[in-house]
Amino acid sequence: MSATGDFDDWASEEFGAAALGDARLTQRLVALARRLAESPQCSFPQSLDGAQLKAAYRFFDNPRIDTNGVLANHIGQTLNRMQQVPVVLAPQDTTEFNLMHLPATQGLGHGTSSNVHGFMLHSLLAVTPEGLPLGVLGMKTWIRAPEESGRSKQRRKRPIEEKESVKWLEGLEHLASVKARCPDTHIIGISDRDGDVYDVFIAPRPVGVDWLVRAAWSRRVAHPQAYLWDAVAAEPAVGETDLLVPTRNGKTPTRTAQLTVRCKALRLRPPRSRQHDKLPDAEVFVIHALETQPPEGVEPIEWMLLSSVPTLTCDDALERLAWYARRWTIESWHRVLKSGCQIEARQFGHLDRFVRATALFAVISWRIMYATLLARLDGDLSCEVLLQPLEWHALYCRIHGTTQLPAEPPTLAQVVLWVAKLGGYLNRKHDHPPGPTVMWRGFLALHESAVMYRIFRQNE
Repeated sequence: MSATGDFDDWASEEFGAAALGDARLTQRLVALARRLAESPQCSFPQSLDGAQLKAAYRFFDNPRIDTNGVLANHIGQTLNRMQQVPVVLAPQDTTEFNLMHLPATQGLGHGTSSNVHGFMLHSLLAVTPEGLPLGVLGMKTWIRAPEESGRSKQRRKRPIEEKESVKWLEGLEHLASVKARCPDTHIIGISDRDGDVYDVFIAPRPVGVDWLVRAAWSRRVAHPQAYLWDAVAAEPAVGETDLLVPTRNGKTPTRTAQLTVRCKALRLRPPRSRQHDKLPDAEVFVIHALETQPPEGVEPIEWMLLSSVPTLTCDDALERLAWYARRWTIESWHRVLKSGCQIEARQFGHLDRFVRATALFAVISWRIMYATLLARLDGDLSCEVLLQPLEWHALYCRIHGTTQLPAEPPTLAQVVLWVAKLGGYLNRKHDHPPGPTVMWRGFLALHESAVMYRIFRQNE
């Protein structure tokens, strides 16, 4: 987001020690990150001049560059940030990039439906319990080969190592591997219903690494009721909680749902379909939240969560529910990556170039999310945790129509509001806090202002 030249900015911090095997490639990565972050939604010809454009295409076409190399330094910085907090949530999720409109692109695979043609991305993000994204922890991309289409029955009989669902197990294994760098941080992997995989529940893991998964199946349990949902329903409620349900596409009104909460320690039985594997039972803690009096015609809200973290009281259960609610952060990050950085609109011509660019834009998307949410959580910080002096100088002068700067830097909350206003945020009384969309628009306008500010101040 910086408009100036040689200084230690965010791009240098996140990419400056990237393991690309050549210092010149690392320098090019830093320069690209800095430049593309200024206008992430624009095409390369709009964002880069002639020499930069040529260098960018050479960079993304280089077979020596892979996702791990691009992300290694950023992941290291993410781990450093994780060391500063006692609990880190690590949501993982899968998203699909549809490049059906680019039929000439080579190396793509089939999607989840007949009108999807592109590639898959599975990611791990580090998030504080308060919702601040600390950075990317890992990314995996793959394509679905044409011969896999329509073979779901055969896939069920394969070992997990040969199925896409191994991604959930690999995610947990990855968290176990990074635990050594964060010995005092409790790490909790979080998955949606797609991550309800029995192998995850019985996988070995170090102390301080746990999981929290939304249940998809009413699994067999060692309980008189025999199955998960029935066993939990038979337990007395431990408490109640209110949940604010936002409007959906402006068609349903915002409402407050009252949820009845239950929790229970249970032992899951292995799936019957895998009896020949002689799998052990899985000890889990179950958290169940159900809306008891939904409006007429509205499906009640229900969460059935499974966790390895001991959950025996109402306070425990409410904390686990709050943790799971942070899973939306990774979905928002994927949305910024797709819509904000326009990955699906770029014309690279080959899958490998898309994957390399996605790794770079993943960090740029994280930066946008980080800027947006940090101000909500700690708005009294100095704005210089986010912006270089030249940037906030330009921002202040533009917003206030003056050339006179304040004696002290504004707060982070103030500059984020100003950036959001540049992006179209109206700041009306009942408006929600600014989101990633207006923020990336605002940063684009800020970049243009900072460039002009720098030019006019050169001779002073």
